[in-house]
Amino acid sequence: MNTTPFNDGTAQSLSEAYRRGDDQVAALFGSAYCRDIEAWSRRAARLDQGAGGRVDRRRLGEALLDYQRRLSPGPMALQHIEALASGGALAVVGGQQAGLFGGPLLIAYKALTVIQAAKHASRSLGRTVVPVFWIAGEDHDFEEANHLYVSPGEGEPRKVKLGRPEGPRHAVSRTPLSAVDWEVALTELALTLPDTEFKPNLLRQIRMHASDAPTLTLAFARLLSEWFADDGLVLMDADDPAIRRLEGGLFGELVTGSERLSDALAAGEEAVRRLGYPIQAESAPDGANLFVHAEQGRMLLFRQGDRFEDRKGGLAYGRDELLRMAAERPEQLSNNALSRPLMQDYLFPVLATVLGPSEIAYWASLGPAFAAFGLEMPVIVPRQSFTYLEPQVEKLLAKYGVTAEQIAADGERLKREWLAAQDKWDIGGRFAEVKDRFGELYAPVLEMVSQVDKGLVKLGESNLALILEQIAYLEQRTAGALAGRHESSLRQWDRMLQSLRPLEQPQERVYGIVHFINRYGMGWLSALRCIPFDVTGGHRLMAQQQAEPGGRHQEVCCS
Repeated sequence: MNTTPFNDGTAQSLSEAYRRGDDQVAALFGSAYCRDIEAWSRRAARLDQGAGGRVDRRRLGEALLDYQRRLSPGPMALQHIEALASGGALAVVGGQQAGLFGGPLLIAYKALTVIQAAKHASRSLGRTVVPVFWIAGEDHDFEEANHLYVSPGEGEPRKVKLGRPEGPRHAVSRTPLSAVDWEVALTELALTLPDTEFKPNLLRQIRMHASDAPTLTLAFARLLSEWFADDGLVLMDADDPAIRRLEGGLFGELVTGSERLSDALAAGEEAVRRLGYPIQAESAPDGANLFVHAEQGRMLLFRQGDRFEDRKGGLAYGRDELLRMAAERPEQLSNNALSRPLMQDYLFPVLATVLGPSEIAYWASLGPAFAAFGLEMPVIVPRQSFTYLEPQVEKLLAKYGVTAEQIAADGERLKREWLAAQDKWDIGGRFAEVKDRFGELYAPVLEMVSQVDKGLVKLGESNLALILEQIAYLEQRTAGALAGRHESSLRQWDRMLQSLRPLEQPQERVYGIVHFINRYGMGWLSALRCIPFDVTGGHRLMAQQQAEPGGRHQEVCCS
């Protein structure tokens, strides 16, 4: 794949400032700027010195190995787990909530960044660095995870959705699904995806991983495990009971130090505000930054004196009771977005973490929170971000003399301007002239009517409105006829728009990974590995490198 810098109009100021190396912003993260290789070395040394403050590596390795047995890991992932368990390896960690049938493109790009960042660190430090993908299976927003968009061939992308069972909103990893639930979603996917030579194998692969009616999280993990089997990517579910049993120690500290964490978060947010940036995920002064899994669902806790309650008052725990839960039943607890980074650092020797723009924005407030618990931030690596330029769309851009950036930024306006340029009759101008002249001709008639009988004025005005309405109707039909004469070209404009800026959103946040695998095969996903790694992330336009005769596209892969 070839890549070039690309402005899709969605840059977020704080994350962009970090990418550029702004000293004040970098200081929010402990000055561990990703481009500074010395920062990576310092972080590695710190991890080697403070290994005793984390979970037992052997137990972590056993939990990870047990989880991989439910997936499709390659031999390298198992080797990586052994390297973590034996005590010498470090980790690059990045994660996301699970997504239906693999989720949106940004998940593939985050997994790619985790893999490439681990290789970058391993080469730079001369030691084993393991890529770990943290699946936030504890999240309970099922409606965010249960759908994806694919193109039916023409027109707007269509949503494919997996229904949620009735009942309380439990963690996605704890939401049971039936074979019927999966069959409905699979049938909808099969009907929506256009027929290609790759479709039968893709559907067989997806059906295989959903054949035993797994949770959405497990089906997602199985696909990612298979897709990245050759890269040694280690997957974990944050809500895996075996992982939860390792986390009781930090859960206890978060209960004991709840006020300390709230004060630290407030201090971090104030530091961000002083630099003029908004707060991405604002903490609550009385927030415990912990959830409890209960019959009512996954409930966020808040402090009320020495008690911890949900906002509705349906659950209430004394501090000692919550500490016992952390020690004896830690699987009943889970983190929120602001305490999850601390748990990540408690579980793994995190050399670096891969974050998207919004994540970078809220991690900027977490420096004091890490310090309050005797931790330091890992190196922050911005997720790589792409817009894929399809070969057919590239040809259309050339045909109409526009760029991908122009389409992404203002494609609808360009489409309207193109159609207006095809109007050799000046339809809009001619009709405007007719309406103005008719109004001028009609004005004396209205004046005369008012002199004859003022009661007829309203009728005269209504008559004028009806005539102008008929003229406008003819104008609309004429403009429609013009569009009809250029229907094929307008479909091509829509093809460019829906490929590069679908639903007026970034491509990577709309289309599912399966959208492009169905269109171009697994070779498209394999080609991602060939993209040169940029440790500072950024958004790039990604295009095929060359084409074979007959239209089949071939990748030239780098080592």
